[in-house]
Amino acid sequence: MTSQAASQDPACIFCKIAAGQIPAHKVYEDDQVLAFLDVGPLARGHVLIIPRSHYETLDQMPAETAAACLRVAPRLSRAVLQATGAKAYNLLQNNGRLAHQEVNHVHFHIIPKTEHGGLGIVWPAGKLDPDDAQTLRQQITQAMQADA
Repeated sequence: MTSQAASQDPACIFCKIAAGQIPAHKVYEDDQVLAFLDVGPLARGHVLIIPRSHYETLDQMPAETAAACLRVAPRLSRAVLQATGAKAYNLLQNNGRLAHQEVNHVHFHIIPKTEHGGLGIVWPAGKLDPDDAQTLRQQITQAMQADA
């Protein structure tokens, strides 16, 4: 997509925010990235980082666009911690409805974590089977080589 207008989804709420059609409490913006306060925060200071261009999931994004989003994440994280007084935070990015993605536009959450709020996680850890690990390792490295 060669133009900014061509890379937008007119039905996407985040595209509308990026285009200035819907107001947002912006905390950072540049030509590729926008960050703003989440209107449905899990904690005070919950920030979303989005690419200005429309991509539904991270695997669809060019590496340069993903890098632009993550380039600002450390600075924004420090600012959120300073502003909220939180000592910890989660950086979260979901892909697809099954993975709890509610808006089909790539976004990264910075969610401050305190004793009284933030993201609650249940992590039902399994055990990695050594034989399956070998197979998975080979499949993933082959897929990475094919995608180079």
